[in-house]
Amino acid sequence: MAVVAALQMCLSASRRHACVRRNERHFAAIRVLLALVLAVLTAGALELASVQPAAAQFSYNPQPPRPVRPRVPTDNQMLVQAVEVDYDYNNNRVSAVGNVQLFYNGTSVEADRVIYDQKTKRLHAEGNIRMTDADGKVTYANVMDLSDDYRDGFVDSLRVDTADATRMAATRSDRSSGNYTVFENGVYTACAPCRDDPKKPPLWQVKGARIVHDQNEKMLYFETAQLEFFGVPLAYMPYFSTPDPTVKRKSGFLMPGFTENSTYGFGVDIPYYWAIAPDMDATFTPRITSRQGVLMQAEFRQRLLNGSYQIRAYGIDQLDQGAFAGQPGDRQFRGGVETKGQFALNDKWVWGWDGVVLSDYYFMSDYRLSVYKDAMNSFLALPTEAVSQLYLTGVGNRSYFDLRTIYYLSFSGNQQQVPVIYPVLDYSNVFNYPIFGGEVSYKTNFVNLTRNDAVFDPITTLANTNGLCTVASADPLARTPSQCLLRGFPGTYTRLSVEAQWRRSFTDPMGEIWTPFAIMRADAINADVSNQPGVANFLPVGDTQALRLMPTVGLEYRYPFINVQPWGSTTIEPIAQVIIRPNETYAGKLPNEDAQSLVYDASNLFSVDKFSGYDRVEGGGRANVGVQSTVQFDRGGSIKVLFGQSYQLFGLNSFAVQDATNTGVDSGLATQKSDYVASVNYSPNSTYTFSVRSRFDEQTWNVQRFEAEARANYNRWAVSLLYGNYAAQPELGYLTRREGLLASGSVKVAANWVATGALRWDLEANKLNQYVVGAGYVDDCFVLAANYVTSYSYSAGSAPPILGHAYMLQIGLRTIGSYSIPIPAK
Repeated sequence: MAVVAALQMCLSASRRHACVRRNERHFAAIRVLLALVLAVLTAGALELASVQPAAAQFSYNPQPPRPVRPRVPTDNQMLVQAVEVDYDYNNNRVSAVGNVQLFYNGTSVEADRVIYDQKTKRLHAEGNIRMTDADGKVTYANVMDLSDDYRDGFVDSLRVDTADATRMAATRSDRSSGNYTVFENGVYTACAPCRDDPKKPPLWQVKGARIVHDQNEKMLYFETAQLEFFGVPLAYMPYFSTPDPTVKRKSGFLMPGFTENSTYGFGVDIPYYWAIAPDMDATFTPRITSRQGVLMQAEFRQRLLNGSYQIRAYGIDQLDQGAFAGQPGDRQFRGGVETKGQFALNDKWVWGWDGVVLSDYYFMSDYRLSVYKDAMNSFLALPTEAVSQLYLTGVGNRSYFDLRTIYYLSFSGNQQQVPVIYPVLDYSNVFNYPIFGGEVSYKTNFVNLTRNDAVFDPITTLANTNGLCTVASADPLARTPSQCLLRGFPGTYTRLSVEAQWRRSFTDPMGEIWTPFAIMRADAINADVSNQPGVANFLPVGDTQALRLMPTVGLEYRYPFINVQPWGSTTIEPIAQVIIRPNETYAGKLPNEDAQSLVYDASNLFSVDKFSGYDRVEGGGRANVGVQSTVQFDRGGSIKVLFGQSYQLFGLNSFAVQDATNTGVDSGLATQKSDYVASVNYSPNSTYTFSVRSRFDEQTWNVQRFEAEARANYNRWAVSLLYGNYAAQPELGYLTRREGLLASGSVKVAANWVATGALRWDLEANKLNQYVVGAGYVDDCFVLAANYVTSYSYSAGSAPPILGHAYMLQIGLRTIGSYSIPIPAK
C-alpha cells in the first residue's frame, strides 16, 4: 500500500506539540516539492497558494495495508501517493520515495524518488520518470535536476510521446536562463515504433546534434541535422529552424518548390509565410526562373466570424518574351489576380464569389499556376476556362435555392464565343403536406445570357477541311445544318421556366401499383439573335418572343410478381408508363444552350422528359414499356435486369426535330418505335460487380451502343475494366464507329506498397491514347509515390490534340509536410 506519510514519532502524547511544529515545516516542504515537480514537467508554474493537498492525510494503522484506488482529485486539488515521505532535518531535504504518484488537474507524474534540497534550492527526480498531461502527451526521463525557479538544470534520457503520435528523444536536455532548452543528440519522428522490434529505427526520423528551444520565440533550431530513413542518413542540413509543436501558425519560410518548362526554364519557388494576426495571413512566393526572371506571387487570407476570403496576385516582367513568339504570352508584363470567398448569412444561407482577371488568357497555363500546380496531370490536360461568379445559395429541409452570375474566362482565345450569364436561378421545393393525397413539388429556372460571336461545330469532313462553318459565303447552302451545328448562338437569350408536379401511388388488393401524375410546365422566352453569317440557317434572326406551355398527365403501372425459393427470391415486375401531352411548340426554332447532351439508355427509359435541360421539352403522347427482374440470393449477391422500349403514340416526336445542335437525332428515340434498351447488373458478393448497358436497333437489332463493365475489389487488389462500342452518329459529328477499352487497377504488393495503373485503348485506331503507371508507399507517417502519365490535351491555337508525357513524384512526411514534383518528359 502506498502511504502518504507515517509519522510514528508522534505516537507519544508527550511529544505531540513538538510533532505538530515539525509537521508544519514538513507540510511546507512537501508543498514546495510537489509544486516544483508539476511546474517543471508541465512547463508552467503553480502558485503555492492554490495547492491544496487535501488527499495527503497523515495516519497510522497497525492493520495490514489494503490496495486503495486513487481517487480523482477535483480542480486545484492534488493527490500524492508514495511508499514513504521522508524529511531530513539536518540537511533540509524532503523526499518522496517509492512509487511516487502525483495527480493534479488531469496531469499525473510518476517516479521512483523525488527530492527537494532547501539549501541549494534544487529539485532532483530519478528513476522511471513518467508524466502524462491532460492532452495525452507522455514524457519519460531517467534523471531530472532543476533549480526551484526553473531557470536552469538538466534532464537525462528524455523521451516525449504526444497525443498525435509524434515522438521526440534526447540523451540530455539542459535548461538555462529560464528560456533556452538545449537537447543533445535530439531525435524527432512521427512514425510508430516497430511492433516486433521497438528498438529498430523508425521509417524516418530527423536527428540533430543540438536542438535549441527558444521558449520566448517558440522556435526550434536544429544544428547539424540529418534526415534518416530506416536509420540510413539521406539528407544533411547544417542548420534549419521550425516553430515548436505548440505553435499553430508562425511567420517564416516554407518548403521550396521546383518547376521546369521550356518557356521559362528552371524555376525555384521560395515561399514566405506571414502570420499577420490570428484571423489573417499572407504568403509571398517569388519564383526565380532561369529564362524569364522573377515571377512574384502573393496570397492574402482572412477568416471572419461568418466566413472567409482570399486574394492571389501574380506578376512578371518577362526577360525573354520571344520564348512565346506567336502566342498570347508574347508581351513584356504578364500577371493576374484570383479571389474567392464564402460567408454564411445563417445556418441555411451562404453567399460567395470566385474571380479571375488575367493579362492574357494563357498566362496561368504557361506558368502552371493556381489550380494547376498541385494537379498530377497539370502538364497534360489543362483546364480550358476559369470561372468568375457571384452566388447566393440556400438549402431547406425540402427546398433548394441557387442564384448566381457567371463569367467564363476562356483559355483557348475564343472569348467572344463564350457566354456571359447574368444571372441563372434555380429553385425547387417539395410541400410538407399532401394535396389530394399526393406529393406536390415545383421548380423554377431563370437564365439570361449574352454571347458576341456564333460558335459553329463542323460535323463533316468537308466542313472541317474547308471551313464552311465560319467563312462567309453568298451560297446559302455553304453552311447548312447537315454540315455544321450551331453550338452557341450570337445575341441575348432570356428564359423563365416554371414547373409544378403532383404524384400519388396506389396499391390495389391484387398488389398492382398505380401511380397517376400531372405536370404543368410554362416557359417564357425572349431570344435576340444577331444576324451573323450562317446563323439564319439554324435560327430565326432578330428578336423572338415565345410562350411555351406543356401540360402533362400520365399513369405509371407496376405489377411485381414475387417467387421465394430456398436459395433466394425472384421478383419480375412489368412496368408501363403512358404520357399524354401536346406537341412541343417552337420545336427546333429556339436556341438550345443547356439541353445539348442526350444519351438514351435504360437509366432514363421511364423519364417523363428525357431532355437534359430546360431549353428543350419533350412533347407528344408517349408510352414507355419495360420489364424489370431482380434475383436476390440468400447467401448474398443479386442480379437485376431491365429491358424496354419507348413508343411515340401521337403528335410530333421532339427527338426527330433537327434543332441547332441536332439534339435527339441519332439518339434512338427519333422513330415511332425507339431502339431497345437493356441493362444487366450482377453482384455475386461485395467483391465483384458486373454490368452491361446496351441499345439495339429496333429493326435490325444491330448494336448502337454497348458498354460492359467489371469491377473487383478483393483484399489486396482492385481492378476495373470498361469496354465501349458506339455506332456512328453522323448528325452529331461522329462519322465512324467508336470502340475502346478503359482499364484501371491497383494491387497491394506488400504491407504498405501499392502499384496502380490505367490505360485507354482506342480499338478503332489500334493505339493507346492515355495511360498511367505508378507505385506508392503509404503508412501512418510517410507517403512516397511515383507516376508516369500520358494524355492527349488541346493547346491554344492548335486544332489537333497534343500527346503529353509527364512524371510525378510525391513525398510526404507527416507533421512536416508533403511535396510534389511534376516533371514533363521530353
